[in-house]
Amino acid sequence: MTEQATSTPHAFPCASCGARVEFAPGTNTLRCPYCGHEQAIPLAQRQVLEHHIEELATLPRKPVAQLAPQQYACRKCGARTQGTTLSQSCQFCGAPMVADLTGGEQVVPEAVLPFQLDEKAARGALRKWTSSRWFAPSALKKVATAESTKGTYLPHWTYDAHTASRYTGARGEHYYTTETYTDSNGNQQTRQVRHTRWYPASGEVRRFFDDVLVVGTRQLDASRTEKLEPWPLQQSVPYQPAFLAGYQTLRYDVEPEQGLEVAKGKMAVVIKGDIRRDIGGDVQRIDWFDTQYAQLMYKLMLLPVWLANYVYGGKTYHVMINARSGEVHGERPYSAAKIAAAITAGVLLIAAIITLIVLSQH
Repeated sequence: MTEQATSTPHAFPCASCGARVEFAPGTNTLRCPYCGHEQAIPLAQRQVLEHHIEELATLPRKPVAQLAPQQYACRKCGARTQGTTLSQSCQFCGAPMVADLTGGEQVVPEAVLPFQLDEKAARGALRKWTSSRWFAPSALKKVATAESTKGTYLPHWTYDAHTASRYTGARGEHYYTTETYTDSNGNQQTRQVRHTRWYPASGEVRRFFDDVLVVGTRQLDASRTEKLEPWPLQQSVPYQPAFLAGYQTLRYDVEPEQGLEVAKGKMAVVIKGDIRRDIGGDVQRIDWFDTQYAQLMYKLMLLPVWLANYVYGGKTYHVMINARSGEVHGERPYSAAKIAAAITAGVLLIAAIITLIVLSQH
């Protein structure tokens, strides 16, 4: 059984009217949605740091499966709620609540990339996206707004590593010979035939990987989340609870060790490219390679996304919006009529080209 994780959440009262303040995208301030008062977020007195992977063994953290729901006690209305988030709004009074992470049961975020786009800008990006989809029903352009939008920070792991990869394989070099053959009309013809000579190859390649990014939550489709890349990670700032005020923040449910294996898979794709370039020649074959990792570093960071959904034809479609660049990816409907028309047009075009070729030969 898991123990209940109690938390006295960070509170963000307005210094002017006593209501609440929320992080204002694109700024370094907290803003009251009622009176407009702004409060500057103090600059962090530290830098964003990478941590050696071996430090994980020394942390008093619990496995993700053993983490209890986060218990929140709203400091504005006194309501008690729970969830698997690091920040959320009180469902009774709307006050921002950010969990106190000093308990040590989980890895604490090292950095946060603050929201740049506010909700209005996110809805504008969605409208632009829906109106520009190829093969979408024409009526989709009339979808003027999302049914709902929620600003959410998504946990991501980043990994650094110095790699040294030894390999064996072969280098292929093309050469050509002239071949004589008889065509369909009985005439003798010649043609060039390509062959490949293979030579054994072996060696070592080295590469430094910086900030290999791995999605740290399974609550969303990682393949879609990855399409929001690239992120301006160099613009991230040291983690401070104030940047989460007014937004939902998902708790990681991918262990850092699991994320490392995903990162190594991403590194392997790049390393194979390095090996092929090192082998040279016209084509390459990799028979075996082994990678040694040194100075493996990691950190947990939070990236900003607007989660939105819209309704079309009685069905709800979900999209994600990069809250820094406005990049949109997600679900969309297709028009069967437009697809059929495009296929028909393509067939007619091919037929016309073939006809012109036949006529030009007579």
